[in-house]
Amino acid sequence: MPNQDTHTFSNPTVKALEALLFAAPGLTSVDQLSQALNVTKQEVEKALQLLADHYAAEHGLRLQKIKNQFQLVTAPEYAGTIESFLGLEVTSRLTQAALEVLAIVAYKQPATRPEIDAIRGVSSDGVVKSLLSKGLIEELGRSEALGRPILYGVTNDFFQHFGLESLDQLPKVDLEELFEPKTSKDTEEMRLLKD
Repeated sequence: MPNQDTHTFSNPTVKALEALLFAAPGLTSVDQLSQALNVTKQEVEKALQLLADHYAAEHGLRLQKIKNQFQLVTAPEYAGTIESFLGLEVTSRLTQAALEVLAIVAYKQPATRPEIDAIRGVSSDGVVKSLLSKGLIEELGRSEALGRPILYGVTNDFFQHFGLESLDQLPKVDLEELFEPKTSKDTEEMRLLKD
């Protein structure tokens, strides 16, 4: 009796889909895959689910979905091994400050640097530049506020880095409490606690 995996990969659409995803330079939509394979979107979606289940059960690869687009990626449990193999341990870690700024941008999106600075209570210029260079945040335009500060949002690389499909998957938090700007009194209290 053939097992599920044998049946999954006897389907020519699944095989062709796997080849396309492997060759794709990045995220690919169901529309693109449907057109390339000359099959319906429903057939592509069914084949994508078969592949996702197969990879999750049997392989070190995963089918990642980001904003209704798909990409083959390595399984997160092998991140340390892959980082070590590629010599990425030192460069791929995010600092506490970078994680704070990413959280602010992700939850408030779009966010300006003055807003980020007010929430954190310190200048975030260097951290924002670092996150821009890593491709985790991007400029979305300019605010209508005084001085027309740049608006920042997260990128597809952010979603890939954290294994998220959308911002809806972020943990639920009380945004008012989380993003209450630091007052000079709060900053003074934090300084005294550090001293």
